[in-house]
Amino acid sequence: MAAHPILLRLPMVMRITGLARSTIYKLISQNQFPVPIKLSTRAVAWLQSEIETWVSSRVRAH
Repeated sequence: MAAHPILLRLPMVMRITGLARSTIYKLISQNQFPVPIKLSTRAVAWLQSEIETWVSSRVRAH
């Protein structure tokens, strides 16, 4: 992991993956997408490295 992990909020994760919010949360519930980190009571973010790994795995699957 990088010395300073980069956190991505939902709009950026949606842009990177091309997925809708509902699809991201559906995949999370099916254990098919990285689980977000809780930042506060109403805020979450994803590790950029985990999103990049997930995208790479999808590309390799095709």
